[in-house]
Amino acid sequence: MRNKKIIIGLVVVVSVFSLSFQSRFFEIAKQIEIYNNLYKTLNINYIDEINPGDITTKAINNTLQNLDPYTRFYNEQQVENAKIRREGEYGGIGVSSWYVDEGIMIRSIKEGYPADKAGLKSGDVITVVNDESLEGLERDQLSQVLKGIPGKEITLKVNRGEENLSFTIKLDKIIDNPVPFFDMINEETGYVILTRFTVRKSTDGLKKAIDSLKERGMKKLVFDLRSNPGGSLFDAVNITNLFIPSGRKVVDTRGKLKKNSRTYLTTKEPLDEQMPVVVLINGRSASASEIVSGALQDYDRAVVLGERSFGKGLVQRYFDLTYGTQMKATISKYYTPSGRCIQELDYANRDWKTGKVPKFSDGTVSEFKTENGRTVYDGGGVTPDVKIKISEKTKATEKLLESKAIFNFAVDYARKNKITSLESFSFSDFQAFKNYLKSKDTTFVTKQERLFKRAYKSVKKEETISSEYKQLTDKLTDFKIKEVEKNKDIVLSKIQDEILEHSFYKKGVYQHHLKHDPTIKQAVDILNNTSKYNKILGK
Repeated sequence: MRNKKIIIGLVVVVSVFSLSFQSRFFEIAKQIEIYNNLYKTLNINYIDEINPGDITTKAINNTLQNLDPYTRFYNEQQVENAKIRREGEYGGIGVSSWYVDEGIMIRSIKEGYPADKAGLKSGDVITVVNDESLEGLERDQLSQVLKGIPGKEITLKVNRGEENLSFTIKLDKIIDNPVPFFDMINEETGYVILTRFTVRKSTDGLKKAIDSLKERGMKKLVFDLRSNPGGSLFDAVNITNLFIPSGRKVVDTRGKLKKNSRTYLTTKEPLDEQMPVVVLINGRSASASEIVSGALQDYDRAVVLGERSFGKGLVQRYFDLTYGTQMKATISKYYTPSGRCIQELDYANRDWKTGKVPKFSDGTVSEFKTENGRTVYDGGGVTPDVKIKISEKTKATEKLLESKAIFNFAVDYARKNKITSLESFSFSDFQAFKNYLKSKDTTFVTKQERLFKRAYKSVKKEETISSEYKQLTDKLTDFKIKEVEKNKDIVLSKIQDEILEHSFYKKGVYQHHLKHDPTIKQAVDILNNTSKYNKILGK
């Protein structure tokens, strides 16, 4: 009798599951059919010609925007661009860039590549390529005009301030090195920066850098993951394996499907499991950077120093779709060896009316233990073992850092002031920057300014309010500058880096940091104090 009840129960469960699956499948098929019918009807009857690709891409993107920002659709051209970002190789001129109304603004120049050899500079705006104007082109179109087969020749017209210049450049194979700089800080302490987790290149590059520094006498390491946005999960595991033994868990991924849930273990003998290490992180260290720093923290293998990391505890995978398109979808969350998920934003509980996404760190966080019994927490990124002293960013400063204002000021400053000495240069003229924001900049606009301008435009025919409008906009400008001034330390550091990069490439910034960066100095102090280092790690 008991067995009969169990069988009946199982039949009921299977039936309910089957009905649920059929209902969900029917709903999906229904919605696809509705969209197909709508599209066909629109295409036949709409008064003007429509672009099928644009409409479909926008429809897909509108669907995905209600999920997390990492789940994305890629058309054929975007697939190629995404591949370049993952693998770090392409045919081009060696620049990073922004897309502006006039064309392409050069963000930075890669030393030794075609753009550098031709004499292009950061801040230059490319307006014409091969006699074709770039004004008004879409981002996908702009992303391709400076890429192609190595050896191909292209002609450029460029605006540099008031100058109009012309260049002829041959494309070359561009390789983005994820380990762009390493050196000795002192006789015993080495420094390596990893800028992203590129498939295979990151692990190999980091290993070579450490081996090279060891040959020069390195016995302690400062490993810089600041502003590293992440990348390859496999490289995160392999890089962690450089410091911890074989057979140890680095990360768990847990998804809705069993195939998307997996435990990643180290599989090789470590490069060095004894050398003291300090890992540097900040608010822009994300994803794979957090896997590495979180695992090394959980095993008490390194002291983590800096700011709380970004908090991206989600894993994505690329799926091939039809006609050469792809989708990148979030398939799982990842968990550090102690069991922490460091995801900050709770996209599943987004407020659909306001669009606001709650933070896990604002709710109840759970305690976990490292191998030595230290307490660590989930939610809201990796919290460093030692926090650096830095001012808390205001909303105005965050908006400033998102804009091009600091970059534009640095370019203007570097053009007017020839910087000849990398060693002795420092920037402290905050008043000059404030004057620039007041008199020249148009890119740093706060939400209040934008809303106020919109309101004014709606009634601007009333000439009597123009003088009052000017007074109020001046007050808004003064207020946002006062808010920015609260983060003078952050802003001055950013300005200095931008000026140095314009004059001495990215390498010059790293060289300057090696001698003058207070965070690196603090890392060295910790490494030089063995008892303090061990105490932080609970030894």
